[in-house]
Parts: sequence; structure tokens; C-alpha cells
Amino acid sequence: MKKEWPLWEIFIRSKSGLNHKHVGSLHATDAEMALENARDLYTRRNEGVSIWVVESKHITASDPDDSDPLFEPARDKVYRHPTFYTVPDNVSHM
Repeated sequence: MKKEWPLWEIFIRSKSGLNHKHVGSLHATDAEMALENARDLYTRRNEGVSIWVVESKHITASDPDDSDPLFEPARDKVYRHPTFYTVPDNVSHM
């Protein structure tokens, strides 16, 4: 019986100080192989300064069909959104 290698989710940080972003998935026998393959596949042109690999089985995700009940408590907290504030013109990014 042929056993399939585990699936790994790959996250790359493009520059120091930025967040890691999910860039894709790959199959590998272990974390070291996943890291090396992720480097070869996703950072061929020096796109990153850091790589995270996480075996997919360790990720718990919400079901998109359950989004209404899951996010309902946050919808009535409009004060959490910065829509009531004006941003000064001299602020270049936020």
C-alpha cells in the first residue's frame, strides 16, 4: 500500500517586520523537507526572509457555512471599526 506524504501549509514573510502570508501547500515527508522544498518553490527570486511550514492536520479552521453565527457577535460592535475617525492628510499609510 502506497502512503501519501503529509500536506504542509507554507507561509512566507517577504520583509522583516511584515506578517507571514500563506503562499501555498506542498507534500513532504517531514518539516525539514517541507522547509527546503518551500524555499525552492516559493522563494526562487529572493522573495522572502522567513518561512513557516505547518502540517495541515494541525490547523483548525472555521467552516464558511458557519460564518453568520460565528461572526454575528462582532457585527454589533461598530465602534471597533475606524469609520468614525478622519485620517490626517500627512498620514501616509495606516
